[in-house]
Amino acid sequence: MRLLILIIFINLITLEIFAKEIFLPFNKENAKFWTYISDRTMGGVSNGQAVLDQDGETYFARLIGDVSTDNNGGFIQLRSTLSFAKINNNENILKGVRLNTRGNGETYHIFIRTSETRSYRDFFYATFIANPNWAIVDLPFKEFKHRFSNKSLDGNDIQTFGIVAYGRDFFSDVSVSAITFYD
Repeated sequence: MRLLILIIFINLITLEIFAKEIFLPFNKENAKFWTYISDRTMGGVSNGQAVLDQDGETYFARLIGDVSTDNNGGFIQLRSTLSFAKINNNENILKGVRLNTRGNGETYHIFIRTSETRSYRDFFYATFIANPNWAIVDLPFKEFKHRFSNKSLDGNDIQTFGIVAYGRDFFSDVSVSAITFYD
């Protein structure tokens, strides 16, 4: 009887831990909420694409292409078109984001816009290195920087989320299979 009660207790604790996370895997159903954007929208010359790919049973988004700073450009991006604020409903205070990622060893960026960021140039950002093997990258919101000020990122006010190859001339090849917002 004690063993049964212990098992039930452990299961309840486990359910509580998972209930506090927002897990967003890339798959065929949610690919429609993501859009490829490049600096060409502003006259830049970077060239790339975002595709939904598969490795065994794992689906992932892959952002590939040439980033060029010519003509005042310098980015390619995979950006969400769904409101993360509506997903969370402020039930939990989100403290960070975790990515399952791999890539070509280059440095990439996460750009987050909130209801307080006013233009496409106004965002919070953090960087990560995408190594060749799948790995978990943990990015606490307290480490995100605001582009123009010392503001802190409110994880419960995320309006857009971008995976970005940015700021220098290089070949981008970064994959993300899942995004988890945690508290």
